[in-house]
Amino acid sequence: MTVFSGSVFAMNVDGKAIFAFEAKNFREAFELCKEEWVRDDLTTITSNGLPLCSSTAKLTVRRADEAEIVIYRNAANQAQTEDLVLAYLVELDRA
Repeated sequence: MTVFSGSVFAMNVDGKAIFAFEAKNFREAFELCKEEWVRDDLTTITSNGLPLCSSTAKLTVRRADEAEIVIYRNAANQAQTEDLVLAYLVELDRA
C-alpha cells in the first residue's frame, strides 16, 4: 500500500497541466522545474504528434486540483514504488 506524505502538485508547461506529482511542499515542487531531465523528457515525449514542451517553454507548478489528485493517487497506487511518480494528465503517444 502506498503511503502519501506530501501534497500533490501539477507541472504546467506554458500554462497547460502536463503531469501531477507529489512533493513535501511548494519549494520542493518548484525545484522540479529546474531539473534538466524534466525538460529533456518533456521535449522528447509527444502527445498528438507534438512534443509536450519546447526548449523555451515556461515550466511552473501549482497545487493540483481534485481531478488531478485522483489521477495521481491512482497512478501512484499502481506504480507501487518509493520513487518519484509522474502521472501524466495528457494523452501520450505510444511507440
